[in-house]
Amino acid sequence: MHITDLLSPDGIQLHAVPADKAAAIDLLADLQERAGNVSDKAAYKKEIWAREELDSTAVENGVAVPHARCSAVTRAGLSAMTAPGGVDYGAEDGQPSTLFFMIAAPEGGGDVHMEMLSHLMVMLMDEEFCQKLLEADSAKNFLALIDAQERLKFPEEAPAEEKQPENSLRVLAITACPTGIAHTYMAAEALEKKGRELGIGVKAETQGSGGAKNVLTREEIAACDGIIIAADKNVELGRFDGKPLLRVPVSDGINKPQELIERIINGQAPIYHHQGGAAAVENDGGEKLGRRMYKHLMNGVSHMLPFVIGGGIVMALSFLLDGGAAGTSGFGSSWILPAFFNKVGNIAFSFMVPILAAYIAQSIADRPGLMVGFAGGSLAATGATFAYFADPTVPIVPAGFLGGLLAGFVGGWFMKYLRKLCDKLPSSLEGLKPILIYPVVGLLFIGAFMCLVNPFVGLLNEALTSGLNSMAGSSALLLGALVAGMQATDMGGPINKAAYVFGAASISMAEGGFSPVMAAVMAGGMVPPIAIALATIFFKNRFTAEERKSGPVNFIMGLSYITEGAIPFAASDPLHVLPACIAGSATAGALSMAFGCASPAPHGGLFVFPVMHNPLGYAAAVLIGSVVGMFLLGLLKRKKA
Repeated sequence: MHITDLLSPDGIQLHAVPADKAAAIDLLADLQERAGNVSDKAAYKKEIWAREELDSTAVENGVAVPHARCSAVTRAGLSAMTAPGGVDYGAEDGQPSTLFFMIAAPEGGGDVHMEMLSHLMVMLMDEEFCQKLLEADSAKNFLALIDAQERLKFPEEAPAEEKQPENSLRVLAITACPTGIAHTYMAAEALEKKGRELGIGVKAETQGSGGAKNVLTREEIAACDGIIIAADKNVELGRFDGKPLLRVPVSDGINKPQELIERIINGQAPIYHHQGGAAAVENDGGEKLGRRMYKHLMNGVSHMLPFVIGGGIVMALSFLLDGGAAGTSGFGSSWILPAFFNKVGNIAFSFMVPILAAYIAQSIADRPGLMVGFAGGSLAATGATFAYFADPTVPIVPAGFLGGLLAGFVGGWFMKYLRKLCDKLPSSLEGLKPILIYPVVGLLFIGAFMCLVNPFVGLLNEALTSGLNSMAGSSALLLGALVAGMQATDMGGPINKAAYVFGAASISMAEGGFSPVMAAVMAGGMVPPIAIALATIFFKNRFTAEERKSGPVNFIMGLSYITEGAIPFAASDPLHVLPACIAGSATAGALSMAFGCASPAPHGGLFVFPVMHNPLGYAAAVLIGSVVGMFLLGLLKRKKA
């Protein structure tokens, strides 16, 4: 995010003459409103003054940077003002402030205001640069000076110059998938590639696991013909108010890029109208309940994964390093290094259920849902009940993953409707809602609700845990084949994700945190790309020249447990590719169960083999499943001319 993306000419006033600090804040807030960054100027100013009462935001060198995060902010933005005559703004050096930047940050907008603040502080330490800003004779020159300084101070963040097609039509896109690993970038690449083929400028912002890249600027949004949101999780839509906008699954961005682009060009996209200025997530309107629930769930899962992966692998390392204590009560912590790994891994892993619930609730109700979901998930993990408070000797049965799901959805929906109810309160109580009403009422509700349902969910969770841990023989083979086959059914779609979530949940239920189900799920996800890569080598005449070139890349994707590498092949010939991949994945899943393999982490592929139970058996299961898939591909696919 660059300063010039957030500051428009409408938000700049040069050579102002404010009488005092209050007048300066009034002028800057007026500029924020004129730039379209705030919906309620009075509420925004109230938050600005609340921040100023803590400590003046004036710094040295005649600079002041008032800032606030507020529900009245519709989009992150800046206003700027020069006052050569100076204003007493309360700077520590006693000098008047002559250069002002006011930051407006929306609730739930991440750390964008901190990024703006850090960039500004670095740039404004340069006295010569500040003097040039004071001497600027137009808003255009003011912006040009800022852009040049930011490129100088942060060269690694300077946007790459890309030559866009000369065609006047422009399409923008945002792509995002729950894990932010493969689908996100494949959809962006497919849309931009198809745009080049059609002679239409397409730019895609990717919201992956490493954060947003190729971010859309305000000017690009204003000039474009429409926006494509190809995402399986909620994304911020407030900046697209009044623009034609399509919302589709991320898989459509991969498989139907031309159709989506043409719908924008032909004016077939509905106009998006943002509701609830503070909301940082998209409106639920127009989407089916099942898809909305899926996106909320995936928002929780995507935030939960780092805790499960990191915690699971680090815990597994503690056992790997403590083989001499195997079979004893101190296994995994009998000396300092494994004890350290075990403790650190356990702490990270213990956040799995609270984080899942917190971000499901946040996806539904925005920022007010975060605390309620986290508290509900923690209560589910601890198994708190009213009976326990009456008699501490009553045994506790944690509600676990299932309780976390319930806490996230119920807490999120409660906070969503509480916010709607509070909208009827007088505007004078606006400031009380986020700091008093939402947290207190929400916490009391979710506390009472979870204590009421925990005994029942705990019994269900215990029954499921016992069933998984006692599974053996044909039932285990069947379960392994089923969940692994689901991984190859839609390769990253809802069926794939359903099996994945079940596998991730099974880690918390499994003895010692090593899950046979998760191992089978991961094997099923690794097989399709590897089987296709093998088939492009041993059955070359079943593939086009372009497919043969991209085949070896699937080895890397398959070994890394990125099933999506098989999507282009499945999309071009689903009737022959999908059955072969499903059969190969099911074989690998059943063999993984038969060999007693178990995984402590829900991702990683080849890189977590060393910390798995029976890694050699697991490698054999994946290899055999891939070979089965390869031979079926050779049998089912027709020869290419």
